[in-house]
Amino acid sequence: MLAIPRSTFSETVEDTTFHSATASADTLVEALYSAVTFQPGSLPDWSYVRSMFLNDARIVLRVTRDSTAVLSLDAFVEDFVRFIHRSRVDTSGFCEKIVTMKTLILGNIANVLVLYEASIPRSPLPPQLGVDSFHLVKQHGRWWIVSIVNEIVSQDRPIPPELRR
Repeated sequence: MLAIPRSTFSETVEDTTFHSATASADTLVEALYSAVTFQPGSLPDWSYVRSMFLNDARIVLRVTRDSTAVLSLDAFVEDFVRFIHRSRVDTSGFCEKIVTMKTLILGNIANVLVLYEASIPRSPLPPQLGVDSFHLVKQHGRWWIVSIVNEIVSQDRPIPPELRR
């Protein structure tokens, strides 16, 4: 059983968009993908992104063909910022869009599987497909991201049947 003390929750932002984004598991996940997608010359609002997560959230990212990294929320944001600067996507923009999503809700917990496509506009590289598994909890009238576990789709790791269109 997971007991989550109130002190581990991010501060609530008093904004209509924010409240509608956290009203359901699906809208929260959709809002995250929207928040990390940006046009050339702009960057994500990291305060808004952070407000979607529990302070103690964990994000597990595929970092090489054979390994993953377990990141805190702060480390996840720092890693994303490094990616933006290293890849120079601040000048080209960046897009992560949901291809398909499957949601399972039981009371105040949810698991959301997302097949997504990540791309850099005008890049010669093809979009990259990945799968994110979100674990969420509903507390204090809203949904929070507890964790995200990421996998990159490859020949060895094909799209799961549940997420195929």
